[in-house]
Amino acid sequence: MEIFKWLNDQLLRMDWLAYLVRLLVEHVFGLDMASRIGASVHFFIYDVIKIFILLSVLIFSISWVQSHFPPERTRRILGNMSGFKARLTGALLGTITPFCSCSSIPLFIGFTSSGLPLGVTFTFLISSPLVDLASVILLASIFNWYIAIAYVLVGLVLAVVGGTLIGALKMERHVESFVMHNPVLDIPQEQLSIRDRLNFSWGQVSDIFLRVWPYVLIGVGIGAAIHNWIPENLITALIGQDNWWSVPVATLVGIPMYADIFGTLPIAEALVAKGVGLGTALAFMMAVTALSLPSLIMLKKVVKGPLLGLFFGIVVVGIMLIGYLFNAFSYLLI
Repeated sequence: MEIFKWLNDQLLRMDWLAYLVRLLVEHVFGLDMASRIGASVHFFIYDVIKIFILLSVLIFSISWVQSHFPPERTRRILGNMSGFKARLTGALLGTITPFCSCSSIPLFIGFTSSGLPLGVTFTFLISSPLVDLASVILLASIFNWYIAIAYVLVGLVLAVVGGTLIGALKMERHVESFVMHNPVLDIPQEQLSIRDRLNFSWGQVSDIFLRVWPYVLIGVGIGAAIHNWIPENLITALIGQDNWWSVPVATLVGIPMYADIFGTLPIAEALVAKGVGLGTALAFMMAVTALSLPSLIMLKKVVKGPLLGLFFGIVVVGIMLIGYLFNAFSYLLI
């Protein structure tokens, strides 16, 4: 256990990096770590570097795995399954596709147009932005492995339950006709060389890095402000753990935003440090990643109002229930 803790602290939490940044802040910048400015600068530099290092390594590794599972192969895998097994597989495949909510919609269109059951495609649509392997590692680096694993489990449950409900209600008539009749080319998978996979993986790192870096900087900046400048009593009065309305407020506040999970994690970290319930912080994070306003606008072009409303309602209620669940039992995980 001591070896595992040491590896976790050095590889995930990067205590060595925190120490080096502390030296930079104190001896190069000449700032006092006990001051708000010094603590904010340390928080910002440390979190940005840590997230970018983890992000690059994880996305490269995940993309290497993903190079073996192109959309057409995924479609064939799901096409041979049905019922709960297909929905669970769709949710699990969503975890190895590091897409934001907007990027998941083109895959959703492709899966639906190829004839996969609607329940399976919505399971994927919920799971893909909400839970991925990179977010699990980042959650463990910020909180701990118990919280990271619990987050993955409840995220998968929400995806499977949401897809099951949508599938059971037979909502196919509420999908726009161009999606249901969009032709899909059945192209055999290319035999990729190691060089091809390396180029693909580095390309994914570059693409995702370019898409998320502004949100990481903004998210860490907000996190630093919350952590060091906003009074704790003000935060706890608004969305403190003892307030029943904290989870709904955090969920609804997160919906208009558009950010990757990598940008919202530092905010969740700062909120928890200020006394906000773990479930409240996670509810905010899940709402931002799974129900961003841009993705809902894109989805409205693909599905009709009743299906969009059902999807929105299921995910909102699910996120709130998860938030209350984590708030009630967080003492078992921390």
